[in-house]
Parts: sequence; structure tokens; C-alpha cells
Amino acid sequence: MENISDSFQPVDTSSLVDKVEANLVRLLQERKLKIGDPIPTEIDLSKSLGVSRTVTREAILRLRLMGLIETKKKKGSVITSPDIFGLMSKTMNPHILDQETLKGIFEIRLALEIGMADFLFQRITPQDLQELKEIVKNEPETAQNHLFRIDHEIIFHGKLYEITGNEALRTFQKMLLPVFDYVHNSGLLKKHTQLHKFVSHKGLVDILENGSPELFRNAMRNHLENHFVRLFS
Repeated sequence: MENISDSFQPVDTSSLVDKVEANLVRLLQERKLKIGDPIPTEIDLSKSLGVSRTVTREAILRLRLMGLIETKKKKGSVITSPDIFGLMSKTMNPHILDQETLKGIFEIRLALEIGMADFLFQRITPQDLQELKEIVKNEPETAQNHLFRIDHEIIFHGKLYEITGNEALRTFQKMLLPVFDYVHNSGLLKKHTQLHKFVSHKGLVDILENGSPELFRNAMRNHLENHFVRLFS
């Protein structure tokens, strides 16, 4: 005779942890807790949610790994500010990302560099301009007829991100570079059949010195033209 226990299906405990994790995140939002505020103890949370301490502990561990909470002596678990870019950098490896994600990241960088114009014009200094001129002074006259070397691109565009004064942008750009380089040199995008002329680095510096944010946005879009051609052709 078949043992009745053999007919039971294993309980999907992972889905229960998922639900508790979602409830915890919602709880933190509803209570409008700030950095440094303590969260309820495992015992209190388990009672409130009607689950075992094992499930609650696993859900809390997930929040800790995400950087949403941390353990403090004598205070227990408290809210903390997550290192968003630190978490992202662990997975921003072009060799483990699928093609759609790689292409999406490639497009994000193009959008960021066209959109940074107002930040640049608000925060650029005479010293910044001089440094940009030093960077581009050896750029050949025929630069607008060719794709820039990746090392030149990194130096020039890295300086632009620095000028924005936005640390999040700078950090994100450093994370995007390996992916952008990988996509640029891979077979993911179409090969160039005919290069279009585009605004050179020197041209962009001239607009930063004498132009306007609107002119710079248009010039940067033109500067990146050959990348867009590879995306849309």
C-alpha cells in the first residue's frame, strides 16, 4: 500500500521567501523609514507575516545582499543607502549579458552623451576648456572622416562626464565603457559600409566655448552618427 506521505508535493519555499521579501520592501516604503532607522526583529516580522523565522531570515538576508539594510551592534538591522552601482557592476560583464541587453546598454550611452549638454554648459570652467583643447590638439584634420580610436574616445568623453559634476554619471560611464567597447567591436551591430562625416572632438570643444546647449546636443548627435547608422541601418 502506498504511503500517503508519498503523494504530497514538495512545498515551494522559495516562492514564500519571495513573497516575504516583497512584503518587507513594501513595509519599508509604507513606514517611510529613513537611513539609520531600525526594522522590526525577526521574531516580530515572523509573527506579523505568519511565517517561520527561517523564511523571514532568508528574506532579510536578500535585503542585506541588496544593500537595503545592514546589521548594527545594539541596534539590530537598520535601513542603509544601497550601493546601486556597486551592485550593477558585479553583473555588467559583456560576456554574460544577452544581445538585447548589450544593445540596450550601447544605446543608453549614446542617449547620455547627447543629453548631458545643459550640465556641461552650467559647470564647465576655463580650466576644463583648456584641458579639452590639450586632449584634442593632436587630432588629425581628417578625424571627421573616420571612426575615433577607442582610447581617444575614452579620454575625451571621460572628461565630458567629469565636467558634468555628476558623480553618478561618471560612475555609470565607467561601467558602460567595457560593454560599449565590446559591442562596438563585436558582430552585434552592422558593419560600416560607408562612413558619414561627423563633428569632430575639436568641433565639440569649439561649441562648448562659443555655442549653446542646443548646438552641442545637435553636434554630439552628429558626432555619434556612425554609431546610430550601425543601429538603424
